[in-house]
Amino acid sequence: MMKDIDIDNDAAFKNIEAIIMSMTPEERDNPDIINGSRRKRIANGSGTDVPEVNKLLKQFETTRKMMKNALTGNLAQRMKAFRR
Repeated sequence: MMKDIDIDNDAAFKNIEAIIMSMTPEERDNPDIINGSRRKRIANGSGTDVPEVNKLLKQFETTRKMMKNALTGNLAQRMKAFRR
């Protein structure tokens, strides 16, 4: 349940939102184009720092890989078998 989640404050979510809103639509659609100078611009625009931007982009890439594997790999096959 949501009430069981330990969130001391919503600052982390506000940082994520600020980082995403500081990206151009093109960067949001294709994060692979975000190079060092773009990361610095995003950090400045969001009031965060480059390590925070890097952290969010790494989390996004990890999640994207997990979803791809889940949808195309063994997990997808196991889920199909489980539904039968």
